[in-house]
Amino acid sequence: MKKSFVALAALSALAASGVASAQSSVTLFGILDASISGYSNQSETPLGVTVTKSQTMLANSAYQSSRLGFRGTEDLGGGMAASFWLEAGLNNNNGTGSATGGGLSFNRRSTVSLSNNFGEVRLGRDYTPTYWNDNLFDPFAVNGVGTSLISTASGQTSPGSAASGYANSVYARASNSVGYFLPPNLGGIYGQVMFAFNGNTSYDPGGLTPPGAAAVAANRALAVADNARAGRYVGGRVGYASGPLDVALAAGSGTVASNYYLGTTGTIQTWSLGGSYDFSVVKLFAEYSNNKQKTDFAAVSAASLAFTNPGFNGGLIGVTIPIGAGQIRATYSAVKYNNINTFATLNPDPKADKFAIGYVYNLSKRTALYATYAYLKNKDGAALTVGGPTFYTVPTISGFAAVPNKSQGYDIGIRHAF
Repeated sequence: MKKSFVALAALSALAASGVASAQSSVTLFGILDASISGYSNQSETPLGVTVTKSQTMLANSAYQSSRLGFRGTEDLGGGMAASFWLEAGLNNNNGTGSATGGGLSFNRRSTVSLSNNFGEVRLGRDYTPTYWNDNLFDPFAVNGVGTSLISTASGQTSPGSAASGYANSVYARASNSVGYFLPPNLGGIYGQVMFAFNGNTSYDPGGLTPPGAAAVAANRALAVADNARAGRYVGGRVGYASGPLDVALAAGSGTVASNYYLGTTGTIQTWSLGGSYDFSVVKLFAEYSNNKQKTDFAAVSAASLAFTNPGFNGGLIGVTIPIGAGQIRATYSAVKYNNINTFATLNPDPKADKFAIGYVYNLSKRTALYATYAYLKNKDGAALTVGGPTFYTVPTISGFAAVPNKSQGYDIGIRHAF
């Protein structure tokens, strides 16, 4: 009997060792980034009266986004591999999961994939192709007060000004996605395509969508947006990287709102061209982006004949300069909105520009100290900020409304990666 137990234990150990040899060990990784950050956002009336809303706080993710993740790969033989990636955002200043307000959620990336010499097919929640140009060609990598205005305007809302707009829920990441990535052996050419399902239930004809056509006919106020189509995304990115040069073109369309009762569907259409060139003593960055908010109407109406395609054009130029164990980062970015105002108002289109400068000192390969300052100027109704509180706009002051003017802020912090 004892020999039987010994044989069984040996067999179990052998099976376990076979599994371990087929799959690489799971890697635990993460970043903790904490900063003392300050923001000052000023509104102004036509008579020059100013109102400033300011905030100083312990923040996170001002240099690199705080996160906790697990990843692993299994070699399936014949050049094929299966991989997984689970990555959760963290609010390390208060100990909660990022964007959850509570427990940990793998909201940054949650994918499983198969890859071989012909590329990789990836399924789950992942970064959109159109987001990568904003991230990789911004010296501040869309983190902290230095984030480019292209990313700020795209991520807050599009068109993202004082005018109303849709929240861009599929700007950085899309859930329920299927993606394909080119293999890394194409002589510097790289690329990806993505399609994300909305995963929601839709009705045809739309009038049958609960609470139903009868309820809508009785009370039009019940015709709220059901957003059954929201979350759908399709896009792609192709680029070339060789030596010091990296350049890429990206385009995509995300459905961000729908209302069957009113027969409307809202999409954000984006394309951008970005690049960088490393001269060793200095690295240059540049990007141009075009964003358009499009509303499709099922029937002709007064609203369908108005401006239905507002958007903005944005540009960025940036630089990083290595100095010993440190690095200087600086950018200038600007956005100009279009088709925001109607002919009735005759107001100029909103616009904004922003300067940011920062310094990073690497104490080691994993730990860095950093400081960043940014100044943003709004004009003609734009309402973008470097972060912190919203602008003061109501109530009126001496009969005049306060409009967004300028925003400035700083980050001073530490980042540790593991």
